[in-house]
Parts: sequence; structure tokens; C-alpha cells
Amino acid sequence: MAKSIWILLTIAALYDYKIWKMDVKTAFLNGFIEEEIFMDQPEGFTIVGKEQKVCRLRRCIYGLKQASQSWNTRFDEVIRGYDFIKNDHDPCIYKISGSSVAYLVLYVDDILLIENDVKMLGDIKAWFSTQFSMKDMGEASYIFGIKIYRDGSRRMLGLTQSSYIEKVLKRFKMQHSKRGLLPMRHGVKFSKKQSPKTDDKLKRMSHIPYASAVGSIQYAVQCTKPDVAYALSVTSRYQACAGEAHWRTVKNILKYLKRTKDMFLIYGGGELILEGYSDASFQSDDDDAKSQSGFMFKLNGGVVPWKSSK
Repeated sequence: MAKSIWILLTIAALYDYKIWKMDVKTAFLNGFIEEEIFMDQPEGFTIVGKEQKVCRLRRCIYGLKQASQSWNTRFDEVIRGYDFIKNDHDPCIYKISGSSVAYLVLYVDDILLIENDVKMLGDIKAWFSTQFSMKDMGEASYIFGIKIYRDGSRRMLGLTQSSYIEKVLKRFKMQHSKRGLLPMRHGVKFSKKQSPKTDDKLKRMSHIPYASAVGSIQYAVQCTKPDVAYALSVTSRYQACAGEAHWRTVKNILKYLKRTKDMFLIYGGGELILEGYSDASFQSDDDDAKSQSGFMFKLNGGVVPWKSSK
């Protein structure tokens, strides 16, 4: 879904569209229930004389396994009633167009509106308020914890995860470390042969939060740090058998993130023409002789989807 949103942000930067954020209050309570589901009367709300009775649910409540699906189905029915059309490739993105155009992104209970007409935006927000209990968050300055910077005069948009990266550095006690020049040193080779073999080394590595650090780095890579994709791909292979050499490289990635945390992923200054780049190695993995491949696509001067994998 992230790549779809990044493409929409690219379009917003190029045409200087408004980006607005709304929140659906208690979203899961809006979903209807098709099955027969009963529950005990809530504590403090028991009906006198009917203490042995149970309640039949007409709508979902938080904790039901079908609550999220029911909410999504309800939202889809409602939004189609306003003539929004669902995207064929990403079911959480909708579009309505005519003399004006608006894109809508749904992420759980968060709504992102991207449009080129202030009146249309007001009409959509007013209509939403008649359907659900809404909170208007104003122009979007954050999305998924990612800071959005706009420069309308230059038709540019920047994304940064500096706050998230600072939290990650503190979590792994790397906030006072030196700044790394590169996420991974050139020519470094890894294999399972570097995994711990003795009981002492196995015990030491069992106390190191290797998988947690890799997972934290992965979110940054998925959102704003394509420059770390290769290093993450390599180090993530050893989560079940990480050795000290692997851990040193993960820490080096964190040092690099510290140095580059205030840098932006920039969209703008280009054209709405898709450019693709790809490359691959040949039997570069020492464990299974598989190849490493990578690709990235650019749109309006910025990177949209990217990936590095074996």
C-alpha cells in the first residue's frame, strides 16, 4: 500500500494538490454483523430483573475477529454511495473525478484526502460527517509517523522519518554512537559459517535484540530509506542464526541512519514519467549461490517502489 500512497503524494507535489487528513472515531463500531453473536451484559449496565439475559450484537465491537473486515465492508458501501471508484490494484484507494478530482486513502481508521478543489474537499468532509463520527485533522503534516514537508512554490514534497529513527536509536542504545558513512562496507561477505558455534557465543547472541533491530530498520526502509534496502536484505537473512559479524553490520546500519536521519525523500522537479532501474548479481550468496536483485522506479524526480532481495 505504501507505494500507492507515495505515487499519490508524487502527483500531489506535481500539481500542488491539497493533502488533508481525517480520522473516523471508533471506526470498528460502524461495522454490521451478519452472524448471530451474543455477549454477556456489560458490567455496570445489567438490566435489573434480567440479569440472566444476554445481549445479541447488531454491530461489531472491538475485539471481534471480524470487526476490521466488517468496518472495511461498511466503509466501501458508504464511499461508493458518493460515486467514489475503488482502485483495481489497491482496494484501500478510491477516486472521484469530473471537473475536479479527489483521491481517498483509507488506512484502518485514518483517511487521507488528496484533491485539487477546496470546495470539493469541503463537500466531501461534510458528507463524511453525516455518515460517521469524524475528526478533522487538517492539512496532513504526518502520515504513518512520517513527516511531510511541502514547498508549493517549487511544487516539491519531502518525507522524513527523523523522529522514528531517533526512537529506534534510543531503543537500541545507539543515540550516542558515531555516525556511519555507509550502511554497509563495500566487499563485506556474510554466510552462516559466521553464526555462533560455541555455547558461550550462542548465549551471548541470545541476549542481543538482532531480530527486533532488523524489524525496526525494515519500517524505515519500506517508507523513506531505499539507500539501506540492500544492507537490510543481507542482514535479515541471519535472524535465526546471527553472529557477531552480522550484529556489527546491523549496528553500522543504525549509525548510518543516525547520520542521514534528517535527510528527505524528495518528490518534485521532474515529470510524471515513470523511469525504472534494475540490477542483479550472479550467485553472490555464499550459502546457496543465489543471486541478489534490486529495482527502483522514479516518478516526478522521486523514488516510488524499490526493493532489494535474494
